[in-house]
Amino acid sequence: MAERRKFKKRFCKYCEQKVDFIDYKDLNSLKFSLSERFKIMPRRLTGNCKKHQEMVTVAIKRARQTALIPYIVDRKNVVENPFELIK
Repeated sequence: MAERRKFKKRFCKYCEQKVDFIDYKDLNSLKFSLSERFKIMPRRLTGNCKKHQEMVTVAIKRARQTALIPYIVDRKNVVENPFELIK
């Protein structure tokens, strides 16, 4: 049998800080849950619990509707840090 890799257990940073609500206008906290092409990263990569991952997802979708975060990024023009363009 193949050996199973052991990964470090990830903890929810929102549970550690005891966050009750994730605001869609706080882009600094949301950018850790987005990939470089502005896709929402899954729980297994971010380490969020189910409750906070759902709150992050809703906040990102609201920020997209208010044009704070773009829906897509062009494949040809991928930038290194896209949040510098938002400021």
